[in-house]
Amino acid sequence: MNALARRYGAAYTCATMKRRDFLRSGTHAALVSMAAPRLSAALPAGMLPSRWGAIGGAADKMRWWREARFGMFVHFGLYSTLAGEWNGRTDYGEWIRNNARIPISQYDTLLDRFNPTAFDADRLASLAAGAGMKYLVITTKHHDGFALWPSRHGNFNVSRTPYRRDLMRAVADACRRHGVVPCWYHSIMDWHHPDYLPRRAWEQDARPAAGASFDRYVQFLHAQVEELLTQYGDIGVMWFDGEWEGDSWTRERGLALAEHCRRLQPSVLLNSRVAPKAAGDSELSGGKGGDFGTPEQKVPDRGLAGVDWESCITMNDNWGFNRADHHWKSLPTLVEILTNTASKGGNLLLNVGPMGDGSLPPESVERLEGLGRWMKKYGEAIHATQASPFEGLPFRVTHSPRRLNCFVTEWPAEREVLFPGLRSVPTTARMLGATNRESLATRAVDAGLVVTLPEEATDPVCSVLALDFSSDPRVTDG
Repeated sequence: MNALARRYGAAYTCATMKRRDFLRSGTHAALVSMAAPRLSAALPAGMLPSRWGAIGGAADKMRWWREARFGMFVHFGLYSTLAGEWNGRTDYGEWIRNNARIPISQYDTLLDRFNPTAFDADRLASLAAGAGMKYLVITTKHHDGFALWPSRHGNFNVSRTPYRRDLMRAVADACRRHGVVPCWYHSIMDWHHPDYLPRRAWEQDARPAAGASFDRYVQFLHAQVEELLTQYGDIGVMWFDGEWEGDSWTRERGLALAEHCRRLQPSVLLNSRVAPKAAGDSELSGGKGGDFGTPEQKVPDRGLAGVDWESCITMNDNWGFNRADHHWKSLPTLVEILTNTASKGGNLLLNVGPMGDGSLPPESVERLEGLGRWMKKYGEAIHATQASPFEGLPFRVTHSPRRLNCFVTEWPAEREVLFPGLRSVPTTARMLGATNRESLATRAVDAGLVVTLPEEATDPVCSVLALDFSSDPRVTDG
């Protein structure tokens, strides 16, 4: 036990959580964090309400994304019609064609079944906006090669289904109506295109590679990306995936695709998966081609100064809809993930997987609405935050000019919270969202600053303590 713990006991450790709902992925939930006051103008004009302002130029293109901190991921496609089941097995997701080894001729029959008449882009964008999500990334094409828009390149797309309508148009328009930035996920890998290499090992006999030209596939890929970046207005992010088959998708090809995207839309952001990483690139790094790193199903142990990153995480165990997957994360767990990510200077991209008819699972809606209720009270404590100024503490913090916001999920019996090394005295200390707005008692001690909390938690999910200062708070090592 260190000196602070010996001296202050529960006051030092009150932010450590009871490990209920601990994430199966191994992420550490945030209990105490800090955030910013009001958001500043930075989001692309026409995408968000006027109070967000406009992007000022190439140097500012990351600003809206950094301030957003929270986005929605949507996995929807031909695979959704199967609901994760094939030949009696029910543990599949969006990889079902590969993992269940479905021959391409059988998979193609799903085209006749794809008719998601319950897909409501306005409802989707409204739920995202209500949950405090500032951008929405949807799968335009996953690894199975099926495109959700009527592409002029290739014929494995929505135009060959009973539905026929352009889902990308519906999503882009709905996002803008609800003040959410539309963004595209697009798979580099394509298990359907005759020129994509390598073939899956299990289907090499049925689909020999003779005559296939990967260069021709790259031309097709560039052509489809060009449609996505020229037909739907300004797009916030091109979120690529499936870049790891390096014998075919080389780093040079990835950098060329990144250049192609930026030529079409100079302000579009790219994730790190546009190209294979170079030796020495960290998990969080965007690499030479990308603007931000993309850790999957986890929140890193710590952020890196000057490095932008985004954790993408599911609400249950699958990205695409799986009828048998009932392992839903609770609302407190989702809030813990969000505060943990924000406290380390990262973004959270939280996934939903619509059902085959296009509607959202009720469990997803319930959680989005729960997040919305919480974010309506405390969104200012999430958006536009920066990473913690502290090192090695049992709680998470972020900071912004003149404001610290502290997320407390387990109420300390002694009601005292110590901020080690904090040498600035706040002008006010109050619980956000509380009916009693009186300032809480604070006192400076040798170890830092102690705040006395109210007798009871002010929120059943996660209470938020806000410390306001006359100038930027000063934190020392000891």
